[in-house]
Amino acid sequence: MSVPRLELAIQRASRAAHIPADARLRAWAKAAVARRAVVTLRYVAEAEARRLNRDFRGKDYATNVLTFVYDDVVPLTGDLVLCVPVLRREAKDQRKTLADHCAHLVVHGMLHLQGYDHDTTRAARTMEARETAILARLSVPDPYAPPQSAASGSRRRT
Repeated sequence: MSVPRLELAIQRASRAAHIPADARLRAWAKAAVARRAVVTLRYVAEAEARRLNRDFRGKDYATNVLTFVYDDVVPLTGDLVLCVPVLRREAKDQRKTLADHCAHLVVHGMLHLQGYDHDTTRAARTMEARETAILARLSVPDPYAPPQSAASGSRRRT
């Protein structure tokens, strides 16, 4: 079985530190692609994420990841835009490492590029199962599992 070819351009429009290295970003994106693709992965600050979300989705706030599909043929072409400040807040709130959260959202965005969605319960289950399987191969914990309580080790729903 041949591995799909991925051409990935990485842009860092945010000055934020601790964005994972290009090699890790490429590995995460490659793990989630099932067909030939040309993708730009862009890390941005809150102002740009908010503007893009407002202009293209009609939602006036910065979101964690935006996916733009330009051509759904071979090769698949599109952009993923990740907002660093939102990723940091979410990782902290969810008690995850920033790297694990970035891995999840790169995989999540790559699946959106390929037509996966979570607009219905059934579609969400399918997409989450695919994300979880890909992330497990990358040694990234299940992003949908409840966080472990530091005090008791028991699981707590958030």
